[in-house]
Amino acid sequence: MYNENRCHTGKMNHNCGQKGGRFGRHHHGRFAYHAHEMFGKGFRRVPANIEENDENYIIHLFAPALEKEFLKVTTKDDVLSISYTPNEEQEATQKFSRREYSNGAFERAFALNGKVLTENISAKYADGILKITLPKNPETNVPAKDIAVN
Repeated sequence: MYNENRCHTGKMNHNCGQKGGRFGRHHHGRFAYHAHEMFGKGFRRVPANIEENDENYIIHLFAPALEKEFLKVTTKDDVLSISYTPNEEQEATQKFSRREYSNGAFERAFALNGKVLTENISAKYADGILKITLPKNPETNVPAKDIAVN
């Protein structure tokens, strides 16, 4: 598992990045190149839980200490996209003597596969959790059926 560490400037620490570390130039192959492209440029993956009940899918995205005016939730071509782009001015003025987490930009995308009524999606951000409620499309969400085995 990859553990992203950032210093007070927001850049990767000396153990990662182009000069060496896990995805440095001494690694060869397609994965090392793509991993460096993702992680070396500040890629941030926020964890998500997806809950399902009879009427909805609910995405709980764990993203503490964000300013909700910089959160963006969109749907296009049956894909739900969630992104965050922080205020760069505020980031530049903050000075840290130690920084163990970052509230940097991120983007997540979820395929909806025709199972959601996109016009009724709602989102709420509270207590560090972005909660997106996706109402199920009754035409495409058929309940499970038990089949007898002979």
